[in-house]
Amino acid sequence: MNIHKRLIPAAVLAIALSAPLQAQDADIRSLDELLDLVEEGRARDNAEEEARIREFEQNQANQQQLLNDANARRAAEEARSAQLETTFEENELLIADVTEQLNVRLGSLRELFGVLQQVAGDARGLFEASLTNIEYPERSQFLTDLAAKMGSGSQLASIEEIEQLWFELQREATELGKVKRLPEFQVIAANGDILSEDIVRVGPFNILADGRYLERDPETNSVSELQRQPEQRRFTGSTVAMLEAGPDDDFVRFGLDPTSGQILGLLVREPSLQERLQQGGIVGYIIITLGIFGVLLSIERIISLGIAGRKVKAQLKSETVSDKNALGRVLQAYESNREVDTETLELKLGEAILKEVPPLQRGILIIKVISVVAPLLGLLGTVTGMINTFQAITLFGTGDPTRMAGGISQALVTTQLGLYVAVPTVLLHTVVSGRSRGIIQILQEQAAGIVAEQSERAH
Repeated sequence: MNIHKRLIPAAVLAIALSAPLQAQDADIRSLDELLDLVEEGRARDNAEEEARIREFEQNQANQQQLLNDANARRAAEEARSAQLETTFEENELLIADVTEQLNVRLGSLRELFGVLQQVAGDARGLFEASLTNIEYPERSQFLTDLAAKMGSGSQLASIEEIEQLWFELQREATELGKVKRLPEFQVIAANGDILSEDIVRVGPFNILADGRYLERDPETNSVSELQRQPEQRRFTGSTVAMLEAGPDDDFVRFGLDPTSGQILGLLVREPSLQERLQQGGIVGYIIITLGIFGVLLSIERIISLGIAGRKVKAQLKSETVSDKNALGRVLQAYESNREVDTETLELKLGEAILKEVPPLQRGILIIKVISVVAPLLGLLGTVTGMINTFQAITLFGTGDPTRMAGGISQALVTTQLGLYVAVPTVLLHTVVSGRSRGIIQILQEQAAGIVAEQSERAH
């Protein structure tokens, strides 16, 4: 009984694996029915296995046929490859023969076509860099195609192409000698707007519009306004004269750039006066302030001493003593002490002169100090700028000479400003000091004369 209990689950598992659908649908009532069901499943599995074996044998026969067909095709392709190799070798020999015949027939013409190819390549480079390319941009493509065609060696230039190359060279030579007006030309303004205006091309040198110089971008073949125009009015004014000139005008004064824009580019990169002052920084502004103050003070002193000097000279010629000038006030001191002895009179006159000296020498010391301090401040700014320049070199290296030159230039601006202030203030100090000493000398001379005269009367 225990054996039957163990066989029943095994038989049920076998039926579930071999015929799950029948096992689900069948209603098993006894062991005989279960045995019949197992026998039925085994018979069905045997039939399926035999069908698979027959299918495999059939496919094996087909695979052999496919292999035979592939071998046949490979043999055919190998034969075709051998035939193509033979044809290729024959064609190489034929090409060599034809090339040799071509070389013989060309003779010296091959050298001519080589020169023609070189001329086409050189002309393309010259035309692309020329200002005339804004009018004739299509010729670059023609020269490129011609040079490529002849460079391959498979084709030769036709008579029409040679004549076209000749025409382009002659036209370029003719256009380089013209001052030509181009109406309604597309110009890119400095702010990015596209304007349509009349421009003038001055040979291969410059392109200009009304009051502005223009430049050409070789990559895009476009014309744009310089981001910055020359500061000198004589250059921008000449562009207006050139644009307004008519065909009957013989000569027009114009700022011509013979380097086709290189000198103009350097000119517009030159910093303006305001930019120079900004480069000096705080030290530069201090120097400028001191210079302006020193110059104004010197002018005030020159005017005041000039007026005082004229009054003193007028007093020398007048018999009436006036207290409106320094000499008159010294003479009034003499009039007030006419009866005293000589030594006392000398002291009184000396006291009167000493009272007149401070107003006459007012501000002279300040002018002298400014003339001395200005170059020292300039040197301070230079040292500070050089320190900053060397720090930049430490951080970024010396790969960019422009950066180094710019930093050194900014550092030297303060020295330049200091010298600009020191030179005129030294001259003005000399003038002011000389006028002051001249007036004081007149006072001392008159006082000495009065003392001498008093001494003579006393003796």
